[in-house]
Amino acid sequence: MPKGNGNLVAQNRKARHDYTILETVEAGLALKGTEIKSIRNGRINLKDGFVRFRDGEAYLFNVHISPYDQGNLFNHDPLRSRKLLMHKKQIAKLHEETKNKGITVIPLKVYIKDGYAKVLVGLAKGKREYDKRETLKRKDQERQIQRALKDY
Repeated sequence: MPKGNGNLVAQNRKARHDYTILETVEAGLALKGTEIKSIRNGRINLKDGFVRFRDGEAYLFNVHISPYDQGNLFNHDPLRSRKLLMHKKQIAKLHEETKNKGITVIPLKVYIKDGYAKVLVGLAKGKREYDKRETLKRKDQERQIQRALKDY
């Protein structure tokens, strides 16, 4: 997690399994009133989320933020697109990178930092099936080595 006193709210565990993360960038989220309350309660799902670029701005799609329990008529659409708050140079750089084949931008973590919801987005390249098996094999070998060293 980035520096600072951020409280981790949600993490996309599947992302590092399915993708190779090339670079990460911290971004703010433009939220409606009850969305931040739901996020603070940990009611957010990043699993199928992705970032698209329109008119020089970045938007987060397919991230599910559950409606707030006490929100009544002020509640929001759980799957609406949300604007990412980043510098223009960062947006331009990420947009340029995604023009390459097989590169996408996905959310990795959501956390609260200084009272604001932040999302850590990663520039990702999709792994092939054999890459995933290789990664799992390497993790298993490291675990066995750690166990063997622990016994001594």
